[in-house]
Amino acid sequence: MTFVFLPPVQASIPVAGSTELFPVHRIYCVGRNYAEHAIEMGDTGREAPFFFMKPADAVLPVTEGSIGVMPYPPMTQDLQHEIELVVAIGLGGKDIAVEDAVAHIWGYAIGLDMTRRDLQGAAKKLGRPWCTGKGFDHSAPIGPLHRNAPAGTISLDVNGVPVQAGVLGNMIWNVAETIAQLSTLFELQAGDLIFTGTPAGVAAVKRGDLLEGRIEGLGTLQVRIDQ
Repeated sequence: MTFVFLPPVQASIPVAGSTELFPVHRIYCVGRNYAEHAIEMGDTGREAPFFFMKPADAVLPVTEGSIGVMPYPPMTQDLQHEIELVVAIGLGGKDIAVEDAVAHIWGYAIGLDMTRRDLQGAAKKLGRPWCTGKGFDHSAPIGPLHRNAPAGTISLDVNGVPVQAGVLGNMIWNVAETIAQLSTLFELQAGDLIFTGTPAGVAAVKRGDLLEGRIEGLGTLQVRIDQ
């Protein structure tokens, strides 16, 4: 019997207004980067940012004007939504200065950091990594990349009901500061995505729910949780 090796498909996401695809290198996520969300998760104050990662192929690309379908993941009874601004890195580097950070950005998108909260909670109690709670298949739905920088509000509706709302300017660590901090820990590369944190209001979703995320200047991300 001859074994045939099929190399993995390069994870990529669409670029708004074109047929281009942006190849994904790594996915970094910032924890608790809005004050009200930090409070609802049990933290207070402006602490140094902390980071976790998702596999590159955790992305669930959603093309412009379509509705993505996310399978309900196994081994959880508490799948939760976190709407986030995603920054795509086009120019890598390490020890990047805050004032130079924006020059390393290729584009911006709306993303969802979907979380198996029960698995994450169990890992926290035992002092273990969050991989099973954060890095599962299809855990990073994302809309098309836009070259223009967004400003203003970020929000999420579930089945037409507002559940999360915030202002991008209320990040504890802004985008430039986040890039600078992250680049002291890792050498950033073109193709890296950074999920920049979520405002308050995270909650569970169920099969059949329709999630509609919005960020001013980036349009809408629609994702349905599969039945």
